[in-house]
Amino acid sequence: MRPKPEVPAVYHVKEIFYSLQGEGARTGRAAVFCRFAGCNLWSGQERDRDRALCAFCDTDFRGTDGEGGGRFASPGQLADAISATWGGGWGPGIRPYVVLTGGEPLLQLEEPLIVALHDRGFEVAVETNGTRPAPPGLDWVCVSPKAGAELVLRAGDELKLVYPQPGAAPEAFAGLDFRHFFLQPLGGPDQVAHTRQAVAYCLAHPRWRLSLQTHKLLGIP
Repeated sequence: MRPKPEVPAVYHVKEIFYSLQGEGARTGRAAVFCRFAGCNLWSGQERDRDRALCAFCDTDFRGTDGEGGGRFASPGQLADAISATWGGGWGPGIRPYVVLTGGEPLLQLEEPLIVALHDRGFEVAVETNGTRPAPPGLDWVCVSPKAGAELVLRAGDELKLVYPQPGAAPEAFAGLDFRHFFLQPLGGPDQVAHTRQAVAYCLAHPRWRLSLQTHKLLGIP
């Protein structure tokens, strides 16, 4: 008999909002995004960026002060907040969808929250750096490896690699057990050049597909 999973005393959530998935295999799909606070690869403070394993991160995941964010005392309480944020209605062929992201969501995510979300009809996805094992029950697992961080989660639905990353060549991940492989151009002042490099790599290695951050192009969350 499997031991009962532990539940965090409090979930710390930066923000909960409703938008379209902007990246990867499910681009364009309506979703509730639940962004957990905290990450194991960077403190989120600019003074620490030079020492971060993910120094190019462009996401604010510190604190609980974002839209819909806060501290949630139970899986049911957080699942209710996520359910209340869904704006797409219900019906045949319309299953509400939530993306658990961060920061690093697997620092807090445990099976009871997944069960609570399933009980409310949700399909549950996670976006993770892959440095921690995933709890059972997830419907979609997207892993985004980072150079210098040990990859523990080596199978899933989607591998999305920010490119180029010194020390994280696509060849190192192409043999892993994922259904989809994406290169996402590294942002910043050299984004145009990085996009050209990613396009060239995808053309030369058709297993890989190009992922763009379409939500930024559209100006949506």
